[in-house]
Formats: sequence, C-alpha cells, structure tokens
Amino acid sequence: MTQPAFEHLDHATLTRWLDEGAAVTLVDIRDPLSFSRGHIPGSRHVDNATVGELIDATPHDATLVVVCYHGHSSQQAATWLAGQGFERVYSLDGGFTDWEHRHPQRVAR
Repeated sequence: MTQPAFEHLDHATLTRWLDEGAAVTLVDIRDPLSFSRGHIPGSRHVDNATVGELIDATPHDATLVVVCYHGHSSQQAATWLAGQGFERVYSLDGGFTDWEHRHPQRVAR
C-alpha cells in the first residue's frame, strides 16, 4: 500500500505563485508564539486543535502548502493531509527559517 503523496516546493516557486495571486492555502504548523513573531503573509496557523476546521472548510482540490520551521515536520503533516483526501499538497523546503532568511521583506509580524 502506497502512502498518499505530497510534493516538495521550493521558495522560488512559492514566491512566483504568491506574486501571481495563485489560490494557495498556506498552513503554518509551528507553535503559536513562533507564528505570532513572524509568518508568511496570508498563512493560517494550524495545530491539532484546529486542523479539523481546516479540513472542513477547505475544498479537497485546493492547493495546500505546509510550512514548519525547517521543512521536516511539514513533510509528515503534508503526508497526513494528502491522506485526508487533499489532492495538491506541498511541503515548503527549508521551512519558515529559510523563507525568512531569503525573503525578510515578505514576513508578516
């Protein structure tokens, strides 16, 4: 039995999607304090208590981009979301830490 798949997403592609106004749901799974100190604009903080709301409110054909600290935990979360029936799930390579380093002007605080 194969696990539902997610795809890796690089920063350049996400930047292009955001610049083009693509319909992307950014799912930030870091802790609430880290999220409040900085996140990619338009991100939605999701944790175990709120993931059900995300699943209920998001169409399964939506594009989801999962963001964590360094791009490791997001892979597990992306796999899980794909298993919930989402068709286009991505894990942001390098996570928020790399995003903030490369795009400091594109961080909401």
